[in-house]
Amino acid sequence: MDAVIFPGQGSQKPGMGSSWAETASWDVVDRISGVLGRDVAALLLDADAATLQATRNAQVAAFALGLVILDGARRAGMSFGLAAGHSLGEYTALVAAGVLDVEAATALVGERAEAMQMSADGNPGTMAAILGLDADAVAEACSRAGGGAWIANDNAPGQIVIAGTPEGVASATEAAKEARGKVRPLAVGGAFHTPLMASAQARLDDALSGAPFRDGDVSVVANVDAAAHRNGADWGPLLSRQLCSPVRWRESVAGFVGLGVTRVVELGPDGILGGMVKRIAPELDRAVVAEPADLEAAGSA
Repeated sequence: MDAVIFPGQGSQKPGMGSSWAETASWDVVDRISGVLGRDVAALLLDADAATLQATRNAQVAAFALGLVILDGARRAGMSFGLAAGHSLGEYTALVAAGVLDVEAATALVGERAEAMQMSADGNPGTMAAILGLDADAVAEACSRAGGGAWIANDNAPGQIVIAGTPEGVASATEAAKEARGKVRPLAVGGAFHTPLMASAQARLDDALSGAPFRDGDVSVVANVDAAAHRNGADWGPLLSRQLCSPVRWRESVAGFVGLGVTRVVELGPDGILGGMVKRIAPELDRAVVAEPADLEAAGSA
């Protein structure tokens, strides 16, 4: 069985939609633009790196490209039995699974992006990847920051992202270095998946309360509990919790094998999640669809 996975904020890059602009799947961009009242095509074709770094732009761009690639994969006959997404990518996965339609998911992503931008502006924060340490060691480093840093993403063995106040993250990274971990600062606009996003969670909850969630055609593995969910009623609370809770990606992918997955297909611009999958569950086959030219190979692998 194939699982499809979708990256989130951080996967965006200038011009990432250019190879899809002349395909039939580009119509999805017009639908997303209509819901948001924004020129989403400009984000995918013309925006520079600085523009795309802003949360309100990065999330919309990553979500839109994911849906374009999903549409292309479906037109090419690709099928799958499970879906998952990293952080923002969870919304794309919910469309793939039939839990949300394009318009409903777009409206939620628009609210989420604006809410997180405003929260980040009001509660400045940052993030850093800690390499070479396990989750317990990173949690200990965060505890030494005095409450200003938290684990935000448990991505793969030896790759954990922390987030928090600039001072808290600086303190936690120094502690991680003392524990012989390596540190890589991340160019992001806030402390995502931490308590610093609480004000964004309140705004998102209002949007989630009216969202038309349906039972899925396939299950989606949720970030917050690393469990597979098919019941549409589960997703409002799960997406609310996701905003201020760690992304449990390592545990999510590790559970794919027990759910019957034999191959993971990443639908996104750079294949970064596939690299994590290789480290978490090397027995799984992997494929990436980033460009239209990738569709045939991914479908026949």
